Amino acid sequence: MRENQNILLINPWIYDFTAYDFWSKPLGLLYIASILKKNNYKISYIDCLNRYHPDLIELIRKKPLKKDEFGRGAFYKEEITKPDIFKDIPRRYSRYGITEKIFLKELEKIPRPKAVFVTSIMTYWYPGVFRVIELVKQKFHKIPVILGGIYSTLCHEHAREFSGADYVIKGNNFKDLSQIMQQICDWDAYHLEKYDDDLDLLPYPGWDLYEKLEYICLISSRGCPFRCIYCASSLMNPDFKFRNLTEVINEIVYWKKKKRIKDFVFYDDALLMHPRKQIIDMLDEIIHLNLQIRFHLPNGIHAREIDRKIAYKMFQAGVYTIRLGFETMNPNAQLETGGKINNKEFRNAVDCFLRAGFKKNQIGAYLLIGLPGQSVQEIKDSINFVKDCGAHPRLAKFSPIPGTKIWEKAKAYYNFGRYVDPILHNDALLPYLSSDFNEKALNEIHLLLK
Repeated sequence: MRENQNILLINPWIYDFTAYDFWSKPLGLLYIASILKKNNYKISYIDCLNRYHPDLIELIRKKPLKKDEFGRGAFYKEEITKPDIFKDIPRRYSRYGITEKIFLKELEKIPRPKAVFVTSIMTYWYPGVFRVIELVKQKFHKIPVILGGIYSTLCHEHAREFSGADYVIKGNNFKDLSQIMQQICDWDAYHLEKYDDDLDLLPYPGWDLYEKLEYICLISSRGCPFRCIYCASSLMNPDFKFRNLTEVINEIVYWKKKKRIKDFVFYDDALLMHPRKQIIDMLDEIIHLNLQIRFHLPNGIHAREIDRKIAYKMFQAGVYTIRLGFETMNPNAQLETGGKINNKEFRNAVDCFLRAGFKKNQIGAYLLIGLPGQSVQEIKDSINFVKDCGAHPRLAKFSPIPGTKIWEKAKAYYNFGRYVDPILHNDALLPYLSSDFNEKALNEIHLLLK
């Protein structure tokens, strides 16, 4: 190990009205951990969202957190004071994850680091990020803090001005990270830029940092070829890049053997957009290996790419959870938002999955709710259409994201004004900000779902 070159990596708390572990892990941060370790840096790691932290398990031993058979489960939470901007919202606001006491205890165990990396996910979860940085700064004076992730990219100026981090990285930018590491760690023999161009050079993520794991998250591609007006994928990853699918299979086999993992979760934004032959070859190889594992596709796959052959091979390969990106059955809205799907293609995809052997409750379809200009009736029609096709409708509340094509329209619709605090991006605020989707309308929609 490099002398006195300990690096601390932190996945912060969630501060929100609600949160749940739907296969949520900081994959980008775990890649960074492996890259640093590969270059002989000592790694310390704190995941504030680790549901299996030993001290947390001890704290809640009389009332354990609920979980399901796929590794998903509830986070421990403690109610905290709501930000002033939420004072009129009649809901409880909580910190999700380990307690602050456990976090501070973890900091005490760690040798003084050379640098601290903090990741960020949802833009409106930044209060948890800020609190982590504040506590780290109190403990480790003058140690540089590097902030990356989704929030630091989409709200870059906000993060630079208010987060307290010494460096704020925008996007999946290994070149900038390399330059920062050269400044603070005298890193003169290694350059990270190669990872910007070739995903196959990345080492496997640092899953060994977890003592207990119930699922593994992985990617076979980065980015998306579509430019839907509500989506920030292209802002995070402007280019659509693939991994060699043989390498993906090798990674699955590696973690299956080493960690005895049964559930694998694809984080791709466009999983089926590889060349068609590659996808078929990958599925054939997984079937041949007979790994006895399950695959989950929570990010929404493109229904247009589904035919009977692909659907049947997915079933044979062990795909268990399917989520289709559908958004709405309104043809005009489909074209206006991105043109990635139409009703005929969606119905065909669901039919292919059902014929392949999937059950209705395995086939979920995301429906966007709260888009500016969208009516309640459109949502109800979309729910009925999805159910009629034989799939399970799943609501995805619209979150206004800076930089997306619909951002300015969303600002006007929600009466945000010129300056918008990122905390207002929270989709839980929909019934309190929208005149169309108030609580009464949402209750009607939820009744229809049931």
